[in-house]
Amino acid sequence: MRTAIVIPLLLLGACNVSKDGNAVTIQYDQNKAQNTAADIGNTAQGVAADIGNDVQNTGDKINNKVIVHKSTDSDGNTTTTTTTVKTENKAAK
Repeated sequence: MRTAIVIPLLLLGACNVSKDGNAVTIQYDQNKAQNTAADIGNTAQGVAADIGNDVQNTGDKINNKVIVHKSTDSDGNTTTTTTTVKTENKAAK
């Protein structure tokens, strides 16, 4: 379905329209269409790579579990200890 929307836009982008008096000329430029299609493909690859990197980074953050320990001594002083534990992603195996 998405392809059906993109193809006419590519074709439209590959047309050169000129007007001379009462005459309108429309020319299709195949090279321009191929370059436009390549640009769209490169952009889509870049977006997909960015999404993949974001998903990986989010997964790495989820796999790191932070544990905070608070303890208070007899004088009322509070000590906070933070521990980061790497958890195993069992679903990935």
